[in-house]
Amino acid sequence: MKPVLDLVTKLGPARLAAMVAVTLAMIGFFAFVILRVSRPDMGVLFSDLAMQDSASIVRDLESRGIAYETRGDIGQTILVPRKDIARIRMDLAGKGVPAQGGIGYEIFDKGDAFSSTNFVQGVNHLRALEGELARSIRSIGQVQAARVHLVLPEKRLFSRDREPPSAAIVLKLMGELDPGQVRAIRHLAASSVEGLKPERVSIVDEKGRLLADGARGEQPGADAEEKQTALERRLRGQIEEIVAGVVGQGRSRVQVRADLDMNRIESRSETFDPEGRVVRSSQTRNEQALTGGSEGQVSVGNELPGAGGGDKPASQKDTSNKTEETTNYEISRVTKTEVVEGGRVKRLSVAVLVDGVYAPGADGKTAYQPRPAAEIERIAALVRTAVGFDKARGDQIEVVNLRFAEAPSVPEFTEPGLIQSMLTPTKEDLLRFIELAVLAVLTLIVVLTVVRPLVRRVITADPPAPISIAVPGGVAALEAALGAVAGPDGTIAPRENTTAKLVEFAKINGQVQAETVQRVVDMVRASPSETVEVLRNWIQES
Repeated sequence: MKPVLDLVTKLGPARLAAMVAVTLAMIGFFAFVILRVSRPDMGVLFSDLAMQDSASIVRDLESRGIAYETRGDIGQTILVPRKDIARIRMDLAGKGVPAQGGIGYEIFDKGDAFSSTNFVQGVNHLRALEGELARSIRSIGQVQAARVHLVLPEKRLFSRDREPPSAAIVLKLMGELDPGQVRAIRHLAASSVEGLKPERVSIVDEKGRLLADGARGEQPGADAEEKQTALERRLRGQIEEIVAGVVGQGRSRVQVRADLDMNRIESRSETFDPEGRVVRSSQTRNEQALTGGSEGQVSVGNELPGAGGGDKPASQKDTSNKTEETTNYEISRVTKTEVVEGGRVKRLSVAVLVDGVYAPGADGKTAYQPRPAAEIERIAALVRTAVGFDKARGDQIEVVNLRFAEAPSVPEFTEPGLIQSMLTPTKEDLLRFIELAVLAVLTLIVVLTVVRPLVRRVITADPPAPISIAVPGGVAALEAALGAVAGPDGTIAPRENTTAKLVEFAKINGQVQAETVQRVVDMVRASPSETVEVLRNWIQES
């Protein structure tokens, strides 16, 4: 152990620390490279998984001996070797994993229908129906996850009144749903459950916002607020788009108030046209009568005395004709039924606030300038045209130019170039950059601590070792003979700075071995004159 201890003593603590650091750096470098090369390239198998699905997938991967990684607090993201992603996904899909926390009609494939009671069958049917509805709702683009709760009242034999079914849906969204998509979800649920009406479906998102209220859906005019909100949002979007093209993006504020008439009006009218007559039927009747004279008739005049005397005039006969004609006419008429649905616009109120113009002033600072009145009037004309302004209806539109509280800072959109793409890397790019940075740091450490000292040692020649000489007869005599400076310990140091630097360099790197020094001392004692001559020649050469 003595040579080892001597070597450690000669090296010193600084060299030992440097050697240990270099050794650890080299071990870490090669270990990282070996692990990085041997580790397979991982890719995302599934993301945003429920806890049950993550557990099922992990158990399946462990049973098959497939390497995997999990990320997230509860393992929402699972990574597997990239080359096996397609095969693993197909195998898991065949097993019905991931189920996204919902069970469909496949629940009946695992149970025994003969041993199950009616209650169990009803519960399983309800679970299956809820799971299938959740799967259908998740197929919508903005819906990330969905849960459905159905309330189906039990049918009773001797019950006349029955409570209608209802449903509650909880959505996890990736963005926002417009009113049309909310209505589509309500109608989807209502069409899938017998007796369920769209007005009885409530929809809530993951933030607790009520998207559709199923409690007040049966009240008359319950969707009036939705219609009003949708109309105001549409008009506000149109106005902001046309105004932003004039004053710039973010330089205007628009508010729209729409008053709707939700009354449903049904009117019927019947009109007769006297000029438009049409003969429907015609009937003609002719009568002809013949009446005889008074001869042979019994009358008062014939019974009077002397009535039968004298000549009797001849009898006369009366003839009468009668004609009747009946014509029936059909009078034309028009019957009109008109139904006006609710939701008509009674009045529009639009308020538009536009900012002024900011231009550099005389002092170089940005100064505010109001917009000209002619420009404000043109903006008002555009707004009136965009919303369908009707003065007879009482519409009101106000465009006002006021200074905003803060000067707008509108970022200019430019297509990202190569440098911008590098400044906004993806997650995979960041991991790759970190790996390259670690490799670069380790390589730099190896070059600075191993390669550079070796190259310097090869290129630079070893400096001559300092010589310590014990002079017999006193130091002053040798100083007078050689013209050198004697140190306090009796050693001789040349006058030139170069030799002093070499001596200092030798002291920093360690003293010459004891055996070499002893040999030099013996040679000097044996041949003092030759030694002096050699030293004199060295001094002259320097």
